[in-house]
Amino acid sequence: MDDAWSMLLIIVESGGWYAPVVFILFHVFRQFVFIPPAVVCIAGGLIFGVVPGIVYSLLGLSGASILFYFLMRQIPEMLNKLSRLKKRLVGRFRDLTVAQVALLRLVPVIHYQLLSFCLYERKSKFKDFMFASFLGNIPFVIFYTIFGEYVGEFDSATGLILMILFLVLAYMLREKITFIKWREFFDTRT
Repeated sequence: MDDAWSMLLIIVESGGWYAPVVFILFHVFRQFVFIPPAVVCIAGGLIFGVVPGIVYSLLGLSGASILFYFLMRQIPEMLNKLSRLKKRLVGRFRDLTVAQVALLRLVPVIHYQLLSFCLYERKSKFKDFMFASFLGNIPFVIFYTIFGEYVGEFDSATGLILMILFLVLAYMLREKITFIKWREFFDTRT
């Protein structure tokens, strides 16, 4: 394992300026090959170091958010599928705040694109969506880049406690008020 790791570091160091560019592009297109973003953030921290790994991962996830935004506009089937999934998991009349999305992204079993969709529903303008997405990605990238190598060493009890803690914090940061239009409340179609 040490030989493979050493070889990977040599390839990255000899890669020059295009190694970070390839990493950022991999971050953008990793969603099409079903690789979790946490794995890529951990790899970025291990390969490039903590600070460059954080910067490259934030750039890559921002690029992925741009791609996600424009795909939502172009593919209505994907929009409808994520909308049904959100209604089933989060609730029909619930919207997640940016702080909730940031905390829920730290839980590895929660679908990353579903959380992006929750931001998309809340912030439909491009500038607002990108700002909210960037803020929601900061804790995720920092946590998985810095503590990525230690997360794998946690025992199952510590991992379970962390996930419960993140879920409780997300619940505490929820919106306390929900406005439901009269027609939606008495909608007989659903």
